[in-house]
Amino acid sequence: MTIDPSSAAQQARRALGERLRELRKEIGLTARDLAAATGQHYTRVSKVENGAQAPTERDIREWCRVCRADDQIDDLIATLRAVDSAYLEFRRQSRAGMKRVLGAHTPQRYQHTKVFRIYEHNVIPGLFQTAEYSAAMLSFWVRFLDTPNDLDEAVAVRMDRQRVVQRGGKRFVVVLEEQALRTWFGTAETQAGQLGRLLELMSLPNISLGIIPLMTERVAVASAGFWIFDDQLVALETPTASIQVTQPAELDLYIRMFEVLKQSAVYGREARALILAVLAELDK
Repeated sequence: MTIDPSSAAQQARRALGERLRELRKEIGLTARDLAAATGQHYTRVSKVENGAQAPTERDIREWCRVCRADDQIDDLIATLRAVDSAYLEFRRQSRAGMKRVLGAHTPQRYQHTKVFRIYEHNVIPGLFQTAEYSAAMLSFWVRFLDTPNDLDEAVAVRMDRQRVVQRGGKRFVVVLEEQALRTWFGTAETQAGQLGRLLELMSLPNISLGIIPLMTERVAVASAGFWIFDDQLVALETPTASIQVTQPAELDLYIRMFEVLKQSAVYGREARALILAVLAELDK
């Protein structure tokens, strides 16, 4: 399914309005009552509740104060901030080339994050990719999105971003499906180099790498890969959009999902054996 970012933003705004309406009704206030208590015209209350107009953060704080729902403030403000920024159109961004698309997660986010939790089901995470693997994968997106061909610059951006792995004070907890080891980008030599790179990274003390074997009893199945930056942001990508989740309730669900996925993964010697087995198959 293709997500229309403007439509998605409107739906999110409408959902936010419905939540605010529920708070008002739960306490038995009319729209006019709430308007009088918060110092605004009642028609504006109606517009906010119907998604025709976005509330401000101050509106939400006052709304929750009047409705005795202070515990909802943080969640609602996070939702408000996500309404117009949750969906970032790849095609709009990619008009400036793949380098722009790769900027969806800003360098500041990488610098400030202490714990990266990463789940991928059919690709090696960008922070762990070799230049050859990255070029082979990104070349598909250049063709598919019909972007200006700045492949060399895009790969350079990704390689530069990998410096964060070597910085002190950062931890990377990664769960991969075995399928990610078996999905080829480029030649067998490219794939072998990439798997060798994974083996090297597994020895770093700040990296925990788990692999979920193909033939194993599953505790959970995630529909898409996702990255968790500390407990503040979840990022995931579809073929047309980069989705960023900041709402606390949704963040908690992704964190819970990640912890459940970890239960199906193998680590250490068993994970290394899986990688070596795939490498051996490449030599056949």
